[in-house]
Amino acid sequence: MKTKILIIPGLGGSGENHWQSFWSKDDDKFVRLQQQNWDKPELDQWLESLNEVIEDLNCPIILVAHSLGTSLVAHWSEKYNNSNIKGALLVAPADVDSPLHTPEVVRGFAPMPVTKLKFPSIIAASENDPYVSLERAQYFAEKWGGEFINIGSKGHINSDSNLEFWEEGQVMLQRLQTSTNEIRV
Repeated sequence: MKTKILIIPGLGGSGENHWQSFWSKDDDKFVRLQQQNWDKPELDQWLESLNEVIEDLNCPIILVAHSLGTSLVAHWSEKYNNSNIKGALLVAPADVDSPLHTPEVVRGFAPMPVTKLKFPSIIAASENDPYVSLERAQYFAEKWGGEFINIGSKGHINSDSNLEFWEEGQVMLQRLQTSTNEIRV
């Protein structure tokens, strides 16, 4: 059965110039999570939407989350379990616990879960991300049991970073896919 890549945007929904949008254009292995309201996130509703898509896919899945989407994945892992999830690429986790780093609208996702994820993960963070300190992102990676990758100074690794197809991220995704295929064998 072919693996699907589930794109999980954060606050605002990752617009057309976001690397997540570039990745999912014209490639049927990518499925993009939709939410009722990308600008007023509600944890329970977002969790329900994510779980419904995971259940509906009913195939091997790699999660690719950005920003608030990483918090959503961590919350999902605490509440649900699905053996179809083979791994997760978690990019630029937003520090939902910190009013200094994130807007009030995301506070409903606090506290950030810090329990080990039920699947392999890679956490990528930037040295100059205004929404999380590098040390805090590294802390999340450690608690989630994932591999931490510092990608240098690329801001919030979003549309403003002008990454387009973000080849470095694609290499991480490929590495995660390869490692999860090796685990299955």
